[in-house]
Amino acid sequence: MSAKSIYKPEYKVLRRLLFEMRDAAGLKQKEMASKLQRPQSYISAVERGRRRIDLLQLREYCLACDQGVVDFVRRFEDEIAAGSGQLPQ
Repeated sequence: MSAKSIYKPEYKVLRRLLFEMRDAAGLKQKEMASKLQRPQSYISAVERGRRRIDLLQLREYCLACDQGVVDFVRRFEDEIAAGSGQLPQ
């Protein structure tokens, strides 16, 4: 049986890219949470890998950062292909 997706290296890339996208948009977690009408703890849990997000939630996350979901996924695929999986400290 394969490992749960949250433990796969690709999920680390997803988490890092979510963090970088929010940071590049100049949004603090609390501001992002407000845009998504969620508690700040939701953003923290997503970015730390404690909570998974589905495609619709990813789309909302991208839109809140003025980023297209297709562009985000393209960047994700490029990062996976390049073999990067480091998280920000």
